[in-house]
Amino acid sequence: MKKKDIKKLTKDQSIREITKLKKDLFNIRFKKINGQLQDTAEFLKIRKNIARLYSNIGNKK
Repeated sequence: MKKKDIKKLTKDQSIREITKLKKDLFNIRFKKINGQLQDTAEFLKIRKNIARLYSNIGNKK
């Protein structure tokens, strides 16, 4: 997600997106262990998006 897209989200939408990304992160960890992961940078991209969403929630208060 891009920063401007994240800023447009409401608090509830941000929370839903965080839970979705956490599930993706969980699945990527298993793929990494099994050697099935093709794009290793995706792990960091998801973590950064989660952090951006948490920041967005904090700024909305």
